[in-house]
Amino acid sequence: MKYLFFAFKLLIIAYAAYLVWVLAFEYYPADPLGFRPPFVLWVIDTINLFIHEAGHLFFRLFGQTLYILGGSITQCLIPLALAIVTWREKPQQAGYPLFWFGENLVNVSVYIADAPHRNLKLIKEGLIHDWHWLLSDNLELAEPMGFVVRGLGLIVCAGSLLLLIVAAVRAFRRT
Repeated sequence: MKYLFFAFKLLIIAYAAYLVWVLAFEYYPADPLGFRPPFVLWVIDTINLFIHEAGHLFFRLFGQTLYILGGSITQCLIPLALAIVTWREKPQQAGYPLFWFGENLVNVSVYIADAPHRNLKLIKEGLIHDWHWLLSDNLELAEPMGFVVRGLGLIVCAGSLLLLIVAAVRAFRRT
């Protein structure tokens, strides 16, 4: 039974590694021909969108700039907070929300890098592109900033995989 459980964990980790590959080399939601991510990324991105929009509502109280920035902040802070809480309670499982945090960083990086081009489809026509508004005076910073955030997100995703592998091996050795 322990071998079956270990094999299942390795299967999840292998799938997560595939998702990191997609995030690193195939993740481009602004693709004019249509972007079709793996189902799991589609579900995560849909959840991220709802969290992003809720962040706008929450940060509306703090002025225009934080209102606009609040979507991306909330989108990243919720999985990070979940990772911190999980780390404190069950460190061997912290890789899952940490992966979600990294995926959010990659997701936000696409939004940042799209600021000068505005190719991403927003949820409704005529809405403000958050990062175009935020970087309106410095649009040349959008792509380098997006590149840095994307790199950080990929590092976090890869680190979460490493954490999950170590936790799986330790659990296998203990039983």
